[in-house]
Amino acid sequence: MKARIAAVLAERKRNPITRILCYTYGGQTVYYESAACCDQPSNVFDTKGRLVCQPDGGITGKGDGKCPDFDKKKTNEKLVWQDPR
Repeated sequence: MKARIAAVLAERKRNPITRILCYTYGGQTVYYESAACCDQPSNVFDTKGRLVCQPDGGITGKGDGKCPDFDKKKTNEKLVWQDPR
């Protein structure tokens, strides 16, 4: 996650600001990175930083379709980081 945070901070401040949240999903710990804007997808990463899926956003608003149940099955939400700028 340190690399993801560094990448966000290297860009212009996003509106809305970027947030990284931790959840339990599918029996594992995952990290949700909010989308930069409107039609862009949000990303879910595993603990090794590998992209698991994009649960929302994109043109359809439904992400990449690889985790359509993410909103219903995610649990244990914790805020890990949000852009302080």
